[in-house]
Amino acid sequence: MRQRGLNCWEYQRCGREPGGERSCDAVCPAATEESLQGSNGGTNGGRACWVVTGTLCDGQVQGSYEEKIHECRKCAFYSRVEVEQSLDYVSAPELHETYRDPAKAR
Repeated sequence: MRQRGLNCWEYQRCGREPGGERSCDAVCPAATEESLQGSNGGTNGGRACWVVTGTLCDGQVQGSYEEKIHECRKCAFYSRVEVEQSLDYVSAPELHETYRDPAKAR
């Protein structure tokens, strides 16, 4: 069984997960997006943050998947997940479909 990888908030050390040191300011939607639970071996949207609308990257609220995916693909964390998951990697378009319609994940 593949070991769970770091979630984005663990990798970035942003403290925006529930109970995190900066969660009183705002909790990042990636940390609570249950429709993506387990995607790419993460907790909630923690290893699929690029499809979650309104994530808090570098303390700034990000837009929708369509608005941010080109920047996300430049992110070291995005690349890390791709490499770590290798053959088990779930692509951004597939994850986005699950995020938009959680019933399709079942």
